[in-house]
Amino acid sequence: MKFELSADQALLRDATRDFLTSELPLEKTRTVMEHGADGYEASAWRSLADMGYIGLALPPDVGGQGLGTIELAIVLEEMGRVCMPGPFLDAVLAASLLTAGGEKALAADVVAAKSLVTIAHQDAPFAGTNATATTFTGGRVRGTKYFVPFAAKTDALLVTTPQGVVLVRAPYDVVPLETFDLGQRFGEVKLDHPGTLVGGPEILERVDLLAAVGASAMMLGIMSRALELTLEYVQTRQAFKRPIGAFQALQHRMADMLLKAESTRSAVYRAAWCLDTSDPQTALVCATAKAYAGDAARLVCGEAIQMHGGIGFTWELDLHFYFKRAKTLEQFYGATEVQLEKALVAAGY
Repeated sequence: MKFELSADQALLRDATRDFLTSELPLEKTRTVMEHGADGYEASAWRSLADMGYIGLALPPDVGGQGLGTIELAIVLEEMGRVCMPGPFLDAVLAASLLTAGGEKALAADVVAAKSLVTIAHQDAPFAGTNATATTFTGGRVRGTKYFVPFAAKTDALLVTTPQGVVLVRAPYDVVPLETFDLGQRFGEVKLDHPGTLVGGPEILERVDLLAAVGASAMMLGIMSRALELTLEYVQTRQAFKRPIGAFQALQHRMADMLLKAESTRSAVYRAAWCLDTSDPQTALVCATAKAYAGDAARLVCGEAIQMHGGIGFTWELDLHFYFKRAKTLEQFYGATEVQLEKALVAAGY
């Protein structure tokens, strides 16, 4: 299938890149990530809401733009290119879930950046750890959720339980968790709170697919920018009186990086298209895109650091932010192992 952006989609990509390059370049947000208490810049967050980005793929009745997953993927790819900090994808997913569950007033507040809601999904502190599932009985949510995105800044949480998704409003106690990705903040939340059932477990199906596509699109932007930075470097760094990019060994490695990035591009936009058109293979292609993007981004960002030599491992070089964000996205929104299992099930194995 041949896929090209429409004129409107290309305009959205260019406008988003111009805004992010001027307002949220990595050299500016580095300070926010390292020293900001929130992990993101509040003024930039409000600007994104004012321009309609948070509600890009949501219906007009919650203040959204009514566009599709492809447009959302375009924006997320550009955000990946600048390694933008903050809970953008988390807010989009929460607003989508609130809309599907009929909580449209709160969804509209999220779209307008008047409230922040994220999804509390993980019941165990580490993958493979035995944990008791958070429960919803008698109108109360009881349990502990780990790695809740930006939990300390949220006004409410959408808590996943075996009974369904439950809306729990602040206040609740949050213990900050350490992370090597300074643009993503997580917390441990202990819950014994009244809650409102938003929908059964099935309400998560489309949101999980959207999360896989969104995270993959961000990783696509990350690896594309890492590749560009590496190409610029190998054309200027010299060894034996020649640019190191002239050596065939590095050319082969960069060709592999390009192959990974462009293969991810195909997988991401195929998955976005399937989600928009309700294609029968949607579950398979979304899981495949996320699994492939995770491995590809880790390889591309790792190679980028290696090709920068000694400076590649320094704090002052921006590449480590890309590597860390790629690793974070690889593990969250359905880790690679989880997505591979989903792909096998969707393929009928």
